[in-house]
Amino acid sequence: MALVSVKDMCEKALKGKYAVGQFNINNLEWTKAILATAEELKSPVILGVSEGAGKYMTGFKTVTNMVKAMIEEMNITVPVALHLDHGTYEGCYKCIEAGFSSIMFDGSHFPIDENIAKTKELIEVCKQKGMSLEAEVGSIGGEEDGVVGQGECADPDECKKIADLGVTILAAGIGNIHGKYPANWTGLRFDVLEKIKAKTGDTPLVLHGGTGIPTDMIKKAISLGVAKINVNTECQLAFQEATRKYVEEGKDLVGKGFDPRKLLAPGVEAIKATVREKMQIFGSIGKA
Repeated sequence: MALVSVKDMCEKALKGKYAVGQFNINNLEWTKAILATAEELKSPVILGVSEGAGKYMTGFKTVTNMVKAMIEEMNITVPVALHLDHGTYEGCYKCIEAGFSSIMFDGSHFPIDENIAKTKELIEVCKQKGMSLEAEVGSIGGEEDGVVGQGECADPDECKKIADLGVTILAAGIGNIHGKYPANWTGLRFDVLEKIKAKTGDTPLVLHGGTGIPTDMIKKAISLGVAKINVNTECQLAFQEATRKYVEEGKDLVGKGFDPRKLLAPGVEAIKATVREKMQIFGSIGKA
């Protein structure tokens, strides 16, 4: 099955009151685990790639070719989108050229007028290519590829300005952050989310920083118009914990336990379990 944009899957999710998960990939193991779980559960899925991860995997063309080949070799039948996560203006064009099916332009750090101008330009390019575009208003807190933000709530009027440009999906800060949530985190601002939804109408909304948000908050956010939820750190932590346990138990010293296929296997299974749990919470199982 060919790569698809996020447009149809997110519009269906919005109408069906569920969310599609974006799970970030870092290498072959990550990609294989997420694709296998999506196929098993018959769930649409979005593979997120940060610019840092793209560079780590030697470039966006490498990522595109790997994902397309794995979809074919693994006989994946569910909708799969390959999506640039928090892309710069330059990074967006690199991913368009590399064959991604969707991009996120993060112009939240620009003045709103410049954010609007650049977003509008990229929307037109994406329309010509049959791609989808995610835009952001209001900085998401935490750390993303070395960029640290405290997090802020988006201005509903600015959200409307961006949504009215014709973006496919809109990420709006509502107190969510990337990475681990601190003990003093006060939770999502549903009052802000309701105001944003009232201004943006049928535009599907995106919740970044899906790791660590309580299930009841996730479900409430979905009921208020969130149709895409991003998960990255939780898969990383699950992979790290399972790999650490394998080594601490000395399994890498038994037989050919040092073989990377064996060494990484527990981590891969941990990623699958995490993705499975998230798809259950998001309600996307069986929605392919």
